Amino acid sequence: MPDRGGGPTGPRIRVGRPSRRVRTLLMTLGVLAVLGMVFTMFAGFWTDWLWYRSVNYSSVFTTTLWTKIGLFFVFGLLMAVAVGFNIWLAHRLRPPLSAMSMEQQNLDRYRMGIAPYKKWLLLGITALVGLIAGASASSQWRTWLMWVNGVPFGQKDPQFKLDVSFYAFDLPWYRFLLGFGFAAAILSVIAAALTHYLYGGLRITSPGARATAAATGHLSVLIGIFVALKAVAYWLDRYGLAVKSSDFKATDSWTGLRYVDANAYLPAKTILFCIAVICALLFFATLWRRTWQLPVIGFGLMVLSAILIGGLYPAIVQKFQVQPNEQAKEAPYVEKNLKATREAYGIDDSKVTDYPGTSQTEDKTKLRDDVGNTASIRIMDPNIVSPTFQQLQQIRNYYAFPTNLDVDRYTKDGKDQDTVIGLRELNLNGIPKRNWINDHFRYTHGYGVVAAEGTSADAGGRPEFTESDLPSKGDLGTYEQRVYYGERTTTYSIVGGPQKEIDYSDDSGEKTYSYQADSGVNLANPLNRAAYAVAFSEPQILYSGAIGEGSRILYNRTPKERVEAIAPWLTIDGDAYPAVVNGKIQWIVDAYTTTNGYPYSSRTTLGDTTADSLTATNDQRAVVAQQNQVNYIRNSVKATVDAYTGEVKLYQWDTQDPVLKTWMKAFPDTVEPKSEISNELMAHLRYPQDLFKVQRELLTRYHVKDATTFLSGSEVWQVPDDPTNKTGDAVPPYYLSMKMPDQQEQVFSLTTTFTPNGRDNLSAFMSVNAEAGTDDYGKIRVLKLPTSTTAAGPKQVQSQFNSEQDIAESIRLLRGGDSEVEYGNLLAVPLDGGLLYVEPVYVRGGGLKYPLLRKVLVTYGGQTAFEDTLEQALDKVFGAEGTPTEPPPGEDEGTGEDEGTTPPPTSDNPTVREALDDAQEAFEAGQEALKKNDWEAYGQAQKDLEDALRRAEEAQAAEGRGGSGGGENSPSPKPSPSS
Repeated sequence: MPDRGGGPTGPRIRVGRPSRRVRTLLMTLGVLAVLGMVFTMFAGFWTDWLWYRSVNYSSVFTTTLWTKIGLFFVFGLLMAVAVGFNIWLAHRLRPPLSAMSMEQQNLDRYRMGIAPYKKWLLLGITALVGLIAGASASSQWRTWLMWVNGVPFGQKDPQFKLDVSFYAFDLPWYRFLLGFGFAAAILSVIAAALTHYLYGGLRITSPGARATAAATGHLSVLIGIFVALKAVAYWLDRYGLAVKSSDFKATDSWTGLRYVDANAYLPAKTILFCIAVICALLFFATLWRRTWQLPVIGFGLMVLSAILIGGLYPAIVQKFQVQPNEQAKEAPYVEKNLKATREAYGIDDSKVTDYPGTSQTEDKTKLRDDVGNTASIRIMDPNIVSPTFQQLQQIRNYYAFPTNLDVDRYTKDGKDQDTVIGLRELNLNGIPKRNWINDHFRYTHGYGVVAAEGTSADAGGRPEFTESDLPSKGDLGTYEQRVYYGERTTTYSIVGGPQKEIDYSDDSGEKTYSYQADSGVNLANPLNRAAYAVAFSEPQILYSGAIGEGSRILYNRTPKERVEAIAPWLTIDGDAYPAVVNGKIQWIVDAYTTTNGYPYSSRTTLGDTTADSLTATNDQRAVVAQQNQVNYIRNSVKATVDAYTGEVKLYQWDTQDPVLKTWMKAFPDTVEPKSEISNELMAHLRYPQDLFKVQRELLTRYHVKDATTFLSGSEVWQVPDDPTNKTGDAVPPYYLSMKMPDQQEQVFSLTTTFTPNGRDNLSAFMSVNAEAGTDDYGKIRVLKLPTSTTAAGPKQVQSQFNSEQDIAESIRLLRGGDSEVEYGNLLAVPLDGGLLYVEPVYVRGGGLKYPLLRKVLVTYGGQTAFEDTLEQALDKVFGAEGTPTEPPPGEDEGTGEDEGTTPPPTSDNPTVREALDDAQEAFEAGQEALKKNDWEAYGQAQKDLEDALRRAEEAQAAEGRGGSGGGENSPSPKPSPSS
């Protein structure tokens, strides 16, 4: 180029091509980068395949994979063809460019710029929209599988008389197709319009016609397709009214048609459908008429009709027909909603009976013996005593228990016993030295079950363990104690290879072990090792010498995580619980099938409905929902996860559920029939908590069966807040062996209470038979109290406990020093027309890191007791003499002080005096051991104290028979340290 600046030119810099070595290096780096990205994607795919194959559910992986691939390519290709064809057609229909206007001259440089790349540009655009559409379609794999495998419900909706399966399985797929059609039509219109504008088919500023005849015909057909799809949308909207949610005065989540829907919106949708069809035909007619006049008029008429007929007319009907006489107009539709909602949530067979709320027996002492027959009252709260299990049974720091323990039933001496149970799981934070080998090779598993009676505590307020120590021993017999899969096991372990694992430690030192099962994925294959090194971002997996022949990697180790991965179409209950079954520790996981398309059934949000005071403090108990908004739910599957092998089994529990049958068609041979459940496993299955919480929330409104009461809202209940803590969340349901008034014997039950909306007194008590295998398992019973009574609700009972002067003073003393008082579960038990409330009270005293049962609160019929034991409290409330039950010692261990301690009395009898001296010595030794938290010495001191007092009593009795009499120095009953 000539120098135009007029000045001297500087030195010219020659920019040469990179050398061959540099080009080779850059090319090599580029190839390696591409290969790295490809292998990273391959590693994710390959490890998933290996994992599903290792758990014997490879069909789940292949079915979902091929479904996603099929949807991706089919709908991606359809979108690419639709957009690409219209771009090509618009280019083909371009007018000859002669005597170009200024507008076209400005566009000419763009046409010239893309001319050499037209084909590549077309391929790029179509590929991009195809990829986006395909990715969107692949996410609809559940919708496709439910549509293609749908099973009839055998029930018809009351408006259109269509099977429920149409709304649950068909309508969602049709709506997806409609949405895809709208997207394709809109993108095609935009692409065609831009192409026509670029090549002169459309003109904005140029004089003359704004569009050529060819462009007019092309775009009008595309708009006609869009309007035709709108007509289809209006037609489907008619059926959508049956599953449409709206706000209504009786409920926030009303679903189904109301009066205005049936009498205004439904005919309006039909009229709009007809108008849209006519309008679409007018657009198609432009192929012959080559004018926009009629289509534009038709489109304007459709928009105006949508405003007047679809919006204004229903508002007029609501204002002038419904509101003046709402109950009469809405009652028929409310009855449909009541019936459908109760059926969809499985509460249609709930038995609601009137309950007086006050005792029917004047002589309360007669009720004392009835308490034991009515309920096995659990004073060990599984949500409180985990730290106690931890302190007394952790044994080693690298073990830990869940934050919330579980309640199960085990047979002892031929009787079912409510049992608090937890597993001693692996706690990586407690490993003495943290490194990669220790974290993933040496410390790999927990060890053993720890269980305690739910209805009793020992003299020190500690749990009465029925299975304890390391290795665990007790009432559960022999079983595989190693826990490789558990709620706290969230990292991977590599087992079975050259590196030995730490099994457990005892006084003789560490015991080593090598995993024997074939769970996990074999890492002997170099390809597998490389894939996991990439997938887990852990390069040591690739070259570590600790991995060799027989090494297997275990991951996805929490029970809920495994079940969710194996059955991605299930909603998982928040609380998996362990049980010893046939010599194995099995995690039991409840799973649900749900849908959002049950006509007339009101919706609920699972995340909100299942939240309570426990989920507020422990997110591991939260439900794992595939679909958060649902209006149909069934506990259709019971799943087990072996704590040693990780083997997962799915059992069909609800044999009538059409949603489960649909998924069983989609994933054959993944769910085993109900008949495969063994009797031993059946004994530990129970009614799930999250389903119960959903049902109790619905029953706050849907316990009524007549539309008038439902609309008035006078019978609306609420789930009370948990009065034992300050989270402000709902009280959780409690497992308890008890019998309702119409039952002949106790059954394992799940219970809760209700209060009136906005008030704290009791309105109802709800119980469900949670004992699987019994005839009326799942039977919901609701005791409805009269609105005229003011029976105390949980909050009022707790307030009553806290406000009574004697109890408040006792609580103050328990809190002495740096002690903390923790309230356990407030249990309610129906008894003779009234409600018996029982609440254990725990104390974390002084240097103790864990709660011990110290007192029991009991109230019934206005009488309240706060005693050392449940038996004493019941005796006081019912005025029964009863046999004195010794209180737990160590009342003041929280302060470490012996406030008001009274030594045993003295006597002139040498034998009695000697025995009492021994008792005093034992008592003082016990107090000293208590201060040092030496429980072994404390237990021995208590035995010595009992022995000494027994000798004193026998000697005094012998003296009395000799005629000397006891007098004022007679031995008193055994003192407690705080007596």
